[in-house]
Amino acid sequence: MPLREDIEQLAAREAGEYSGEECALFAEFKAGLNRGEIRAAERNAEGAWQTNAWVKRGILLGFRMGAIVDMSPADGTLQFLDKNTYPVRKFSTDDRVRIVPGGSSIRDGAYIAPGVVCMPPMFVNAGAYVDEGTMIDSHALVGSCAQIGKRVHLSAAAQVGGVLEPIGAIPVVIEDDVLVGGGCGVYEGTIVHERAVLAAGTILTGSTPVYDLVREKIYQRTPEAPLEIPAGAVVVPGSRSVRGEVGRAWGLSLYAPVIVKYRDEKTERAVQLEDYLR
Repeated sequence: MPLREDIEQLAAREAGEYSGEECALFAEFKAGLNRGEIRAAERNAEGAWQTNAWVKRGILLGFRMGAIVDMSPADGTLQFLDKNTYPVRKFSTDDRVRIVPGGSSIRDGAYIAPGVVCMPPMFVNAGAYVDEGTMIDSHALVGSCAQIGKRVHLSAAAQVGGVLEPIGAIPVVIEDDVLVGGGCGVYEGTIVHERAVLAAGTILTGSTPVYDLVREKIYQRTPEAPLEIPAGAVVVPGSRSVRGEVGRAWGLSLYAPVIVKYRDEKTERAVQLEDYLR
């Protein structure tokens, strides 16, 4: 792939002045991100998620190449100063993306598929991939390189971390038909498999064990693999007792996400309203 080779060569050289040809190369790379043809992570032949490290290098290259410029609107009511390589992405009605008025921003270099609904205010960072029919609700964040599937609902104030660095680390992945409840946080390369439901306030990180009451298992990140939430799992915030004499004496407990059931007919009815909002 010539583009990959060229981007990797450019990313490997020391920072300095960049020629018009090199700037055009980065623009071509960013256009591929905007079209969804280039992704920071995708499934391999076995169906497992893998990182495209060269894409992450290309995204970081854009920050290195860019100069801080004034992006403030002409009327002077607001002020924005950012790298000229990552301006706010522009859309047209042909993109079939709903961006409701009220202060939302999508950075250039992010893929937003047709049918996505953006409720204000929300933010999508460079390198993110948001697939068809997803709703990004108010005050929600999609971090750089995060991979969001089809028909996902990121509820109000949901925070999806990206993981741009380290280069080889898998970014956060939210698969198709997942419901991420209000105020949830998904970070550090966690993979939430299809049709899972995260109840409001659930926090998932690489260092957080998840307790499955149904299958009587504990899910954790390992040196070889990220934390993964099984398909269809319904996860709620919970707690577990602190071990040790002092912890017991003080009655302390630690936060612990708990899988209380797997998606069923009752759960389907509870989330059916989403279809009417899109």
